[in-house]
Amino acid sequence: MAWRRATRWHPTNPPDPVTNTRTHRRLPDLGAVCYLTRRPRQRFRGCGGRGAMILGVSGLNGAGKGEVVRFLEARSFYPLSLSDVIREELKRQGVEETRERMIEAGNAVRSAEGPGALAQRLVDGLALDRNHVIDSVRHPAEVEVLRQHTSRFKLLWVEAPVGTRIDRMKSRGRGGDPETAEQLESLEGRELGSDDPAAQQLLAVRELADFTISNAGSLEQLQRSVHEILADNLFFERPSWDEYFMSIARVVASRSNCVKRRVGSIIAVDRRIISTGYNGTPRGVRNCNEGGCPRCNSFAEGGTRLDECLCSHGEENAITQASYHGVSVRGATLYTTFSPCLMCTKMIINAG
Repeated sequence: MAWRRATRWHPTNPPDPVTNTRTHRRLPDLGAVCYLTRRPRQRFRGCGGRGAMILGVSGLNGAGKGEVVRFLEARSFYPLSLSDVIREELKRQGVEETRERMIEAGNAVRSAEGPGALAQRLVDGLALDRNHVIDSVRHPAEVEVLRQHTSRFKLLWVEAPVGTRIDRMKSRGRGGDPETAEQLESLEGRELGSDDPAAQQLLAVRELADFTISNAGSLEQLQRSVHEILADNLFFERPSWDEYFMSIARVVASRSNCVKRRVGSIIAVDRRIISTGYNGTPRGVRNCNEGGCPRCNSFAEGGTRLDECLCSHGEENAITQASYHGVSVRGATLYTTFSPCLMCTKMIINAG
């Protein structure tokens, strides 16, 4: 067992204050890989910890919000709409649903219960173990409620040119939709912004968007744009084998009983762990952190009185553990969280 990327401390580089390690310079290639201590960067991308994602969708009339929702629904996002909360309110009142009444009812709920009331009614029933897409976000207070509910909330704004939006609204044939640019401008004048804090505030919502999609092209282009957002914020990359084994080595290091430092090592062959080791006193000797090593417990200056130290090193223990159990380490790879000393380096090379 040897190194393919063996490295040594650079004498001018101070230890990293977090990992207690140093940057390294490379020595000649000698064989297998010995990855040294630098903490691999977190590979999960996007927001926070893993968990269900909530995507809010907002935008102007005919911009393509419904297509975004359908695309996400086909990818296991559970669809919800703040407009459904208003529909339930109209149904409770026994009032027929029209666009004007929907706007009036939404404003009335916000006025009576607060500007974020529609979102608050919705989030109370959200399951945090599944992905959701929430349509018809039309007030900045609704965005705030959703953000407070989970750090996994992201707001997507969809926009398109006026002419394109009018053509789409004509094609869908929905009653009450404007048919000219003038009608659309008149309709949206009340939705984009208002002095009434309970009214829709779409322009303010747009300013809060995490992502903006220009939907002036084909449906395929729109779907591709949404997929790219998912790829960057929902999907995650699996760690490489080297990162995987280094992560395990750091867990092994947590078992160290040395009061000076914690070092963990693992030996793997064919992507299979065959031995582990951490630094500490030998078998049958009291643990270092219990006073077993006089040198370590005297906190001697680094590099001095090494002949008095009873602790075995992590790399050394990994190799001897394999030998103890009759496991060959020939051609294996050793991963360690600290730069091996000269003795361990020679042992790694001689182990084959």
